[in-house]
Amino acid sequence: MKEITVLELKKLMDEKADFQLIDVRRKDEYDFANLNGELITLDEVPQNIEKIHRDKKVIMQCRSGKRSADAIAYLEQNHGFDNLYNLKGGILAWSDEVDPTVPKY
Repeated sequence: MKEITVLELKKLMDEKADFQLIDVRRKDEYDFANLNGELITLDEVPQNIEKIHRDKKVIMQCRSGKRSADAIAYLEQNHGFDNLYNLKGGILAWSDEVDPTVPKY
């Protein structure tokens, strides 16, 4: 599974690169703290395949990286995606390494 660090994600954001950021956490977690990604909860991923781009880099994130890794494994194994990157450490790493104002839980 391909991974991207929070510092690499920050660089992509600063450069205004063309990529899709998908947050697979629950809505209450997203409402508490988010990185402005598109919310597609882990349990909604199978019903929302068409919302996930195949023609550009897609970064999936959650709190620590486990749920996003599960989503990527599902999409790669069952739907042939090859453009997915897991955000290593998730929003916790973002808070630790990029923006400490993002609350941790």
